Amino acid sequence: MRRDSSRSNNAGLNVRWLVTFVVITAITMFSLSVNIEAGENDFPFNPGEKLTFQLKWMFIPAGEGVLEVLPIETIDGVKAYHFLLTVKSNSFIDHFYKVRDKIDAYTDIEMTHSILYKKKQQEGKTHRDIVVNFDWRNNKAVYSTLKEKRPPIDILPGSFDPLSAFYFVRLFDLEKKSAIERPVTDGKKCIIGKAAVIKRETLKLASGTYDTFLIEPEIEHVGGVFEKSKDAKIQVWVTADHRRIPVKLKSKVVVGSFVGELVSATGLK
Repeated sequence: MRRDSSRSNNAGLNVRWLVTFVVITAITMFSLSVNIEAGENDFPFNPGEKLTFQLKWMFIPAGEGVLEVLPIETIDGVKAYHFLLTVKSNSFIDHFYKVRDKIDAYTDIEMTHSILYKKKQQEGKTHRDIVVNFDWRNNKAVYSTLKEKRPPIDILPGSFDPLSAFYFVRLFDLEKKSAIERPVTDGKKCIIGKAAVIKRETLKLASGTYDTFLIEPEIEHVGGVFEKSKDAKIQVWVTADHRRIPVKLKSKVVVGSFVGELVSATGLK
């Protein structure tokens, strides 16, 4: 009985790393030198797109992650894309470690930089409301919660928040790129995220068979369980067509393997 309880607790506690993995994957996928002159209608995504992923820890179903492109909004007079990520644990995991995360990210309509980033985090007993405001006149970002407001940090021109960067990578042809870089900030620090396009391969999932590119982000700046794990790795498979949709996310860390697989895609361009 004690052994079964311990295993269940591990499953619950490690949902946090699954959630972290999904977000970290977004943090570390970027392109440095793409010249973008296209309007909103030329992008591979559009408002109404919704991607749903089944999340697993080892072989245990853990929850669901959903990526959405919401209607165009105006933020402080600037026309903006609105991206939304929601992650929630399932009813079984809820008994041990309830997860209800929501991230809203806004970029300018040309997809050249972030405008606003908000995160509502509920993971076990942890509850945070995070807002990152961007001051592009002074190249600064300000991280704040309900309890604190941190001093502004310097950010690099063209920096994206973690979620917006996930969409930015879809704007260019992966077949012509072997290395990927982009400045990104979560409001606490600004880094250059790096990743490598490893190979093109056919991927068979429950939702279908996909022609994909495999991308492996560098995890030097990730920390946490990745930093403590020997041979830790993050892998992302995106479709090789013009939409470059993420269909599978996988990590290897000391506490086990985490997987997110696409189960539904609607509103595609």
